[in-house]
Amino acid sequence: MSAVTVSVAALLGAAAGVLVPRTAYRLGVVAGTPARAGCEHCGRPFRAGPGGWLGPATCRGCRARLGPPTTVTVTVAGLAYGLLALRFGADPVLPALLAAVAIGLPLACVDLARLRLPDPLIAALALATAAGLALAAAGTGTAVPLWRAGAAAIVCAGAYLLLALLPGSRLGFGDVKLAAVLGLPLGWLGWPAVLTGLLLPHLLIGPVALVLLLTRRAGRRTALPLGPAMLAGALAAFLLHPR
Repeated sequence: MSAVTVSVAALLGAAAGVLVPRTAYRLGVVAGTPARAGCEHCGRPFRAGPGGWLGPATCRGCRARLGPPTTVTVTVAGLAYGLLALRFGADPVLPALLAAVAIGLPLACVDLARLRLPDPLIAALALATAAGLALAAAGTGTAVPLWRAGAAAIVCAGAYLLLALLPGSRLGFGDVKLAAVLGLPLGWLGWPAVLTGLLLPHLLIGPVALVLLLTRRAGRRTALPLGPAMLAGALAAFLLHPR
């Protein structure tokens, strides 16, 4: 793929990253609590409709920052989009992977902030990924990868469900649902990608937990967000195992 096309993809990713902080802020609440309807600093309400979710990352009233830093979300999304475009080129599965990044980023931000993976975002991720893979199957003229994607989703959900049910496990059912959804694109790419996507998150979070323990910023019973590691592991699997 040409450098121009990769650059365009990176710019699209950066644009998607601009939209992340407001969504992450509104959904970054305690489980069972409605999404934030306004700025918690000055009380200024958000606009009704899509504009209230896709607005700027700072409050128009008090200028307080809302959600994660835009520079971080823009950088991560732009880099991910560019790498995926470079790796997959004109492959019909690329839009599904880009959609996974766009929705996965606010999921990771909410999990980091509140140790939860909101159902609306997981549902949006599932719909966008499934639709993208269905279109990719139509473009390739074969449904074999699509059937494999469905099987992989079941395998990933089953594996995480078993882990969640183990005594002392700190996995939540949000992690189980996310594993099922990520199994779709991983399965499309093949079983080696599924295996990488299953194992890599635990290899990523292990050193993080160790550092937190050694620096006494966390204890043995401290719950850590696994969602960001799952999403990062899936992205790495996408890049390591192109179809």
